[in-house]
Amino acid sequence: MKRGFQIIVVMLLMVSCGQNQKTKHTKKLRYEAEWESLKKIPIPGWFDDAKFGIFIHWGAYSVIGYKEGDKGYAEHVPKGLYRKKDHYYPYLEKRFGAAPPEFGYKDIVTQFKAEKWDPDEWARLFRDAGAKYVVLTGEHHDGYALWDSDLTPWCATKVGPMRDLVGDLGKAVRNYGMKYAPSYHRERHPGFFAKEIYAVNSTPQPDIQKEIELMPEAADLYGPFSYTDAFIEDYVARWKEIQDKYQPDFMWIDDVPIFYWTEESKNDPQTKKFKKAFKYMIADYFNAADEWGKEVYLNNKGGHLNFPEGIGSREKDNLKMDKIGPKWENPATMGTSFGYMKAEEDQDAYKSPTELIHLLCDVVSKNGNLLLNIGPRPDGTIPDGMQKRLLAIGEWLTVNGEAIYGTRPWKTFGQQDSQIRFTLKENVLYAIALEKPDHPILLNSIKTCKSVSLLGSKEEIKWENSEDGILLKPTGGNGKHAWVFKIEMN
Repeated sequence: MKRGFQIIVVMLLMVSCGQNQKTKHTKKLRYEAEWESLKKIPIPGWFDDAKFGIFIHWGAYSVIGYKEGDKGYAEHVPKGLYRKKDHYYPYLEKRFGAAPPEFGYKDIVTQFKAEKWDPDEWARLFRDAGAKYVVLTGEHHDGYALWDSDLTPWCATKVGPMRDLVGDLGKAVRNYGMKYAPSYHRERHPGFFAKEIYAVNSTPQPDIQKEIELMPEAADLYGPFSYTDAFIEDYVARWKEIQDKYQPDFMWIDDVPIFYWTEESKNDPQTKKFKKAFKYMIADYFNAADEWGKEVYLNNKGGHLNFPEGIGSREKDNLKMDKIGPKWENPATMGTSFGYMKAEEDQDAYKSPTELIHLLCDVVSKNGNLLLNIGPRPDGTIPDGMQKRLLAIGEWLTVNGEAIYGTRPWKTFGQQDSQIRFTLKENVLYAIALEKPDHPILLNSIKTCKSVSLLGSKEEIKWENSEDGILLKPTGGNGKHAWVFKIEMN
């Protein structure tokens, strides 16, 4: 076992034992590595107030920027290369002049250069979009790390861009007053290039094995292919490295299929060890944040939650809710892919600004945050269609942001019949109309109020109390996408 891993294991054992005696060198730890203790983690005010963040899927897979059928998750194509050889090998031959095992994903990694990347330009765009926090994929399932790592040779400071992408973006984002976190998706790495995708123990795809024989150092990128003790130790060590180097404001972890995929995978001893490692990681992260003087949080990902309910913010790709519930987050795609897909850019096949703003309003009305994803090009530039949509959201929030930031859910999230969504801030209720308000609107869940105004408009809104609720009589108002009525309650 490497010395770095030994240190991690010792540290985590200390956390698991709940070491809480005050000595010269230690102080009482706030959290123990037990689910009951971790359920006490509070929702930070900044996260509950922020409502809107930016998710970024960017890495070596962005070089490919393609998926069969031009729909779906392009960031998963590295594993698809070896699973759908009849389609992807001819594609690689045509585009790169070779295919596995002579040319594989390890070679694509070297072509990820980020040569036009300006982290300050990104951060300004996110600020202008109205985002309050930013989450960058520090490592996806492909095993390639975007930070300056001492634990793997397959990282952005040693292969590809030759710079610390995680660190450089973090500095820029925080300079603009936003919270920042690298997301960590390595939990699914053992199956990514393996024969069995979600098995606890597997073996490499045949052409991956041949690539490793031709280039032994590629084993550190493609493997390991099972959830061995060494993998678990390395998994924890990489997160600990992120934690210590960048002090992230959020622990974003993808879902872990071996926790639920089959009865065999759920009950495997290595799966149980991996679950235990998460308890140690979470406790250590939140105890470290106490030392930093930071309020931090984490997600709880998947249709089958990684952790017991009540630990972290519930999350799932493009998650939608039909009612108000505990704090949750929707990591939403602009198109169908998280990673860059050239066909989506060429066809401008992203959700419209109106759709995205409606999504934001809907999510917030139900006690959620919208974590809107972008997929930059491999050179570090962001597709124009994505930029235009982000700026459109920012323009809308400049006028209507008080109905989003710092709000809380009301007793009901909205009125489906009239496309209204509600948010609340102290004694002010915001009724967000998702259709142009050029007709009378009956708010049947409100019986009386003091005043009504329309954000961004000088129009005097006529209204009256009725037996069925408050009847608004607007004439249309300025603006577009969504219109916000500010209602002062009695």
